[in-house]
Amino acid sequence: MTDKLNKIGLDKQASSDLADKLNELLANYQIFYMNARGFHWNIKGEKFFELHLKFEELYNDSLVKIDEIAERILTLGFTPMHTYADYTGLSKIKAAKNVSSGNKAIQEILNGYEVLLPLERELLEMSGDSNDEGTNALMSDYIREQEKLIWMYSAYLNQ
Repeated sequence: MTDKLNKIGLDKQASSDLADKLNELLANYQIFYMNARGFHWNIKGEKFFELHLKFEELYNDSLVKIDEIAERILTLGFTPMHTYADYTGLSKIKAAKNVSSGNKAIQEILNGYEVLLPLERELLEMSGDSNDEGTNALMSDYIREQEKLIWMYSAYLNQ
């Protein structure tokens, strides 16, 4: 292995750039996750039972993704952010406080995907350019899943 490659055989500088972008994704996912938890806890109205379960699915899925992203950063040889101060300082997704309306919560989820999806596409391109199949596969999976969710949440709002 040369001095330019990390332990998994990828270019160190490209891996550093990917880790930085993954940390940005991680920060956004943490706020997205907390928003979904809040929606789950605070939802009210006639669609309570349906949305309460849907938001639980969403935050559980987000928690898995948060762990995968952090572990990918570690695999690349870097440190994942791990304080809420770091997350709130970097995240483009903002906290959605005291949302109890189903339609408002769904719109907030769609707004979150408007941040997450472009980040994931940027990471997909970066990882493709640097021959990082691990990050590439992860982002490809996230994008496919989220495109379908955007369609479904949009249909719920009749958009």
